[in-house]
Amino acid sequence: MWKNNHNNSTIILASRSPRRVELLKQIGLDCKIFPADIDESQLLDESPVQYVTRLAREKAAACTALLAAEHLDYPILAADTTVALSSAVLGKPVDDDDARAILNSLSAGVHQVHTAVALNLNGEIEVLLSSTNVEMMPLSAEQIEKYIATGDHRDKAGSYGIQGLAGAWIKRIEGSYTGVMGLPIFETAALLRKHRIITI
Repeated sequence: MWKNNHNNSTIILASRSPRRVELLKQIGLDCKIFPADIDESQLLDESPVQYVTRLAREKAAACTALLAAEHLDYPILAADTTVALSSAVLGKPVDDDDARAILNSLSAGVHQVHTAVALNLNGEIEVLLSSTNVEMMPLSAEQIEKYIATGDHRDKAGSYGIQGLAGAWIKRIEGSYTGVMGLPIFETAALLRKHRIITI
């Protein structure tokens, strides 16, 4: 069980994602933001699940090095999300042309979104994984161009965000909607509840 001298409703979030902040507020938590910038290169022969799980764990560990002494006994939460098509990881687009190629590859098919959540308590890291199948409608070149012109694809794994305009393209999901957003609430709450950081 976690104990500290601070407000039990506050945690360290190793991410600058406003979506993750809002999802944590949904379950009654406030965040102190300490983004962990790590090398996100995929290792040779690393599967999408292995990749996303490793990155979440490394972010949770790296965040500790950023903290001053007064923050070290806060729970540290990290997460990583990746979009996978078969065994290929589709990360954040490097430019608009890359985004076009990614969206064309996802059009009219089913892909997977994996989000790993890592909780670091006093150097002990526990990770849970959420995996969701996402079916996207067929996309025309015009639809893709209009979407790219909005800029909504930038800094998003798979070049889209389900909570934005591209949500209109998603025919069906099998799994966690919040996991596709970037922080699966069920798995996150399960980790926090296990250590009595939340009780809901």
